[in-house]
Amino acid sequence: MLALTIEAAFGYPQRFYAAIGHPVTWIGRLIGTLDRRLNRETASSTQRKAMGVLALLLLLAAVAALSALAQRLCLSFGPLGLIPLALLASTLIAQRSLYEHVARVAEGLERDGLAGGRRAVSMIVGRNPQTLDEAGVSRAAIESLAENFSDGIVAPAFWLGVGGLPGIAAYKAINTADSMVGHRTPRHLAFGWAAARLDDLVNLPASRLTALLLVVSAALDRNADAAGAWGALRRDAGKHRSPNAGWPEAAMAGALELRLAGPRIYGETRVEDHWMGDGRAEANAADIRRALGLYRKACGLLWALALIGALAMWG
Repeated sequence: MLALTIEAAFGYPQRFYAAIGHPVTWIGRLIGTLDRRLNRETASSTQRKAMGVLALLLLLAAVAALSALAQRLCLSFGPLGLIPLALLASTLIAQRSLYEHVARVAEGLERDGLAGGRRAVSMIVGRNPQTLDEAGVSRAAIESLAENFSDGIVAPAFWLGVGGLPGIAAYKAINTADSMVGHRTPRHLAFGWAAARLDDLVNLPASRLTALLLVVSAALDRNADAAGAWGALRRDAGKHRSPNAGWPEAAMAGALELRLAGPRIYGETRVEDHWMGDGRAEANAADIRRALGLYRKACGLLWALALIGALAMWG
């Protein structure tokens, strides 16, 4: 609860990032080193898959050991140690930054039209922004909001609750490894297999919880459709190419009476995917604003769950 509150209020100050980087960038450097040292192009696919498993185990061992040591040090100060512990954990949650990045897409569309929206959305999605019209930019921003609410906020908070600082740090290590090496490219198809599969597994509970939070939030929002969110969730979530991303995207699509996901282009590659939701595809900046309103309510529900859990465990 403290970590969620601290991050929502302050985020991760830019001066800290400029001075020392960010815990995720530190994890990323370690992953990059392991990739360079263990992922040999001359090795067979089986050998590269084994080296990928080894790299993941080494990564998790290092991250878990350091975070467990930090947690033990914090808690050695008694109840007051929860404050520095929550400060450390808050660096691995992204409520504030996600809101700001998605809001910039709406601001870009409103202020500078399609060019401004494309510039802003290119900071948060991997697809080619030049192929997107205004509706495509808006849908991309809303999809990013839904998916990253799950793996950038709900999942870290879930694993923080389950495993303390080592739990959230291990989750971020897995998630970062998947984003760096879990691609279906010649270099990483075998080496990144373990990271990609484990990332799917650890995101499973949070993606379902995120979808439920969005459905309940829609019931509390007069500009959203809770029945539509539940219907889209039941009908479409399992059709997504990702075992997890479809859950928050389908709930968000149904709540806003939109269609999300569907066919899209990453770089020069067209990816065929099912539509989430059966509403209109012509989204705009106003729909991004509605999505952000729903997101704020869902964050509030997550805080409430954390508080209930905290009070129960404290008792």
